[in-house]
Amino acid sequence: MDKFQELTAFIAVVETGGFSAAARRLGESQSGVSKAVGALERRLGAQLLQRSTRVVNLTDAGRTYFQRMKPLLDEVAHADSELMGSTGELSGLVRIAASATFGRLHVLPLVPKLLALHPKLKLDLQLTDGVQDLLAEGIDIAIRISPTVSPDAVVRRVATTAMVCVASRQYFALHGFPKTPEDLVHHNCLIFNGINQWVFNGPRGRRSVTVSGNLASNTVETILSAVHAGVGIGMFNSASLAGERLESDVCRVLEAFIGQTRDVCLIWPSRKFIPVRVRQVTEFFASELSGRLGPNGESDSHDAVR
Repeated sequence: MDKFQELTAFIAVVETGGFSAAARRLGESQSGVSKAVGALERRLGAQLLQRSTRVVNLTDAGRTYFQRMKPLLDEVAHADSELMGSTGELSGLVRIAASATFGRLHVLPLVPKLLALHPKLKLDLQLTDGVQDLLAEGIDIAIRISPTVSPDAVVRRVATTAMVCVASRQYFALHGFPKTPEDLVHHNCLIFNGINQWVFNGPRGRRSVTVSGNLASNTVETILSAVHAGVGIGMFNSASLAGERLESDVCRVLEAFIGQTRDVCLIWPSRKFIPVRVRQVTEFFASELSGRLGPNGESDSHDAVR
């Protein structure tokens, strides 16, 4: 087996914390990664990893070998990246993660343009509202709103988006319109990702309201569908509503108390070596998203939400 393949597999297992995560990063099978690491250990005549059903730990020999070889592998990757970047043509795989609704509305429409600019580039676009371990999943770029990240991550803000409340006229016909944020305690509020503290800014400054309701979900799409159905009031970031052809029955409320703003960010999971293709794809999305969303995170079609 190729020595470079063995070393790449070993480094990936150490950095991601397991064989399955390393396989996802490398685009290989888990058995293939395991065989590569096993071949490396046999060639060196030393055990580099302690394996169990749940965790993989470095042995003393493995730690020494990793500390010596990781900088060398980074140098190889850096040289490759510089040479490919000097030709002006990007190639290789870039893994991108984004929240489901934001990704569908704002990231996916930009993909054809990016691939037309760089025909040899390959993208793996993962859209999920769940929390991801970006490093373990092998993500190169994450596009998130107000993210919580590790200290090693690099975060770049490209826009801001305001939080807004929307519901259907059908719902308000039955329950009345809230006139102040405090009125929300008397309404059925739809909870996304367990967030029941809704923050507003108005004439009297910042205020937080604890809300409750009969439906909670971990996806924006579910909450938005429930709003359309007249179930209750939902709070969304404007960017996740922009471009939606919302029914005329759906309207915004409490606009005098604009909710807190959140940052739309591009994230590199680590400060370590970043390939040229990842840097250039990051620049593409930074430019395109900033122009698409504007300073307040809303596209031209936001008037569909009345």
